[in-house]
Amino acid sequence: MHFHTLALDGVFVRSPAGRLAFHPTYGPSDAEVAQVLGRIRRRVGRLLCRRGLEPEADGTGRADPLAEASLALAGIVGASVQGRVALGARAGAQVRRLGEGLRQARDGARGPRHGHLEGFDLHANVWVGAHDRARLEQVCRYVLRPPLAENRLRRLADGRVRLELKRPWSDDTTYLLFEPVEFLEKLAALTPRPEINLVLYHGALAPRARWRPDVVAYRRTERDRATDPRAEDEGAPRPRYWTWALLMRRAFDLDVLRCPRCAGRMQLIATIEDPAVIQRILAHLGLPGAREDPRPPLPLTAAGAEQLALPGVTV
Repeated sequence: MHFHTLALDGVFVRSPAGRLAFHPTYGPSDAEVAQVLGRIRRRVGRLLCRRGLEPEADGTGRADPLAEASLALAGIVGASVQGRVALGARAGAQVRRLGEGLRQARDGARGPRHGHLEGFDLHANVWVGAHDRARLEQVCRYVLRPPLAENRLRRLADGRVRLELKRPWSDDTTYLLFEPVEFLEKLAALTPRPEINLVLYHGALAPRARWRPDVVAYRRTERDRATDPRAEDEGAPRPRYWTWALLMRRAFDLDVLRCPRCAGRMQLIATIEDPAVIQRILAHLGLPGAREDPRPPLPLTAAGAEQLALPGVTV
């Protein structure tokens, strides 16, 4: 279990005149990262003690609210956190690892601004420049990536599922091996519970922070607004929400409004909802999914366009 956190390298200060100013700071040193890691380790330990969840606890701590809703799901999630199996013939056993044991895990620094202490790990060496918007978006996409990548999953000949790790673990584990039911239980543990926020904002970026509107708009130039892809024309007001087509283009690099014939830009003319009209259009264009229609296909004329309920069509 781990967290990804984006933080500002500095603080915002508001002057007596009401103007907001950002004061940058230097990146943390290796010693400071180790100090923060030690503090996290102590505070998490105290939190577990207060809730009766430490390894030596007698189980008298606070009841698990998930167990009240679903005892089976609570067991699956608890086993997943511990790296164990909850269901099937191997219930209670450790998840199978391939490649482990070649190197012993050890505490201490593992690189610049990277510390490891008693199973706790802190990496704080990713930095994005103030005006590098492309790199910032790349980091945000990394933070929001799904927990599993389909291209690293393989179903073996015996039916078991092998997951390739993105990077070898500290003990050189490179693969995890699951029985089919074990893999399904891990997917169930990864499925977010209802009404659980997966993205949290803190500090000046928190949803109810008084300075949030000013911080988000800090030093945003008119040029940035004019080149925003949500604006159709340069200088046009920027819509509040992203359109479906722009989301497809940004998320999957798929431009659904690009004409496959002339590479020009397509525009939405109308939305057809009548099934009979949809079937006649598919039949006229010779596209799959059309049913047999006893009526002859519509000619490509202005009158035909009116019958198809396509306003604005130029013939």
